[in-house]
Amino acid sequence: MTEEVALADIGMVGLGVMGANLARNLADHGHVVAVHDRDRERVEAVAGEGEAFMGAPDLAALVASLARPRRIVILVPAGEAVDAVLSDLAPLLEQGDIVIDGGNSRWRETERRERAYAERGLHLVGMGVSGGAEGARRGPALMPGGSVEAWQALRPSLEAIAARTEAGPCVTHVGPGGAGHFVKMVHNGIEYADMQLIAEVYDLLRRALGCSANEAADHFAAWNDGPLESFLIELTARILRVTEGGRPLIDQVLDRAGQKGTGRWTVMEAVERGVAIPTIAAALDARVLSSQKEERVQAASVLAGPPEPPLFPPTKERLGALEQALLAGKLCAYAQGLALIGRASREQDWGIDAAELARIWGGGCIIRARLLGEVRAAYAEEPPVNLLLAPAIAEQMRGALPHLRQVVAEGAARGLPLPALSASLAYYDAYRSPELPQNLIQAQRDAFGGHTYQRRDDPSGPPVHSAW
Repeated sequence: MTEEVALADIGMVGLGVMGANLARNLADHGHVVAVHDRDRERVEAVAGEGEAFMGAPDLAALVASLARPRRIVILVPAGEAVDAVLSDLAPLLEQGDIVIDGGNSRWRETERRERAYAERGLHLVGMGVSGGAEGARRGPALMPGGSVEAWQALRPSLEAIAARTEAGPCVTHVGPGGAGHFVKMVHNGIEYADMQLIAEVYDLLRRALGCSANEAADHFAAWNDGPLESFLIELTARILRVTEGGRPLIDQVLDRAGQKGTGRWTVMEAVERGVAIPTIAAALDARVLSSQKEERVQAASVLAGPPEPPLFPPTKERLGALEQALLAGKLCAYAQGLALIGRASREQDWGIDAAELARIWGGGCIIRARLLGEVRAAYAEEPPVNLLLAPAIAEQMRGALPHLRQVVAEGAARGLPLPALSASLAYYDAYRSPELPQNLIQAQRDAFGGHTYQRRDDPSGPPVHSAW
């Protein structure tokens, strides 16, 4: 009599911090996980953690160890590494097997790969994973795309390992094709904006109000008890309290921010689709400018700024203005990101539910925030064309805008760069303006290039050309 061989429930390819922690999360929720990585020491380390793990020396062994239909998560660097793993896996799999790309792949590449797998009768799911290493371990926000069939097969496992809020598990079927990776890309763009807005307010606290790092931490901690409550605000307060040798560690961090591409991809997608996302674009530009450290140091000795005025006293009113300015900037960033997702969803026929996105972003992910509950309500009632037009959000903006104007003006007067806050204000003012000066631009285009224009007295009529 042949002894029955125990099979694993799911496979994990790629045991970096994210992959290893996601494998542990799966094991915590009753899954036996087959694990593989090119680095054998990583495989041995995870497989040695207990009976819930089965080490696989190669992909063939991993596939052979899995129950059918097979479910395999790959967490490897985006680009060529994903193509290589998918290419090596494909001939080892059978019809109905499912592979999940849990990295930050570009959505168009995901759609190409999904089509290639579908031709073999295989499912490929592009899934955004947000929450960092700790989220992967304890409960991330998950944004799977792909077929409904694959979602139904994966749903129990994904709901088990996802973060949970009062609104349920932080996972939903985003839509077909590359919808999951598209949404994760824009999520990261919003994250860029959120981080930049916080950094600008931090800069104002330090350089305009004269706060110490610890005093700034107190203010962020206080704001975290109000409408700005979020992971990033809480994290900022924690960072600002860390010391090294009796001095704030933040003061030893070089002011040169890195990026891995998703923010840039978001801006490129917005340009291609004709969607304005100036707060997100400003955050990207700020990172690019920060990388030019040596050039900035040289420019500081040549380019003059305004005379340095006295520090503002950190009064309750001024701190309240900063809080409200940050709130307004965050709302503009959400509005821009969701507008881009909405445009793509319509053009690609994805059927993405913005209220569901706000729900699953409410826990586990980097941009989780109390404010997302209000965003969800805005889209659940009667989805607005733009988040800023939802009555409750418009009311919040009305209250916050005077403070945003004050903060941007005072920052400009002091020569402090506030690109994301300024872009948020310009976005709001442009969006609410029935008349814009682009009529002059159209006239210029017609004058120098014969590009034609449309007349106000005949807006739906044929384009005309004038002799300027």
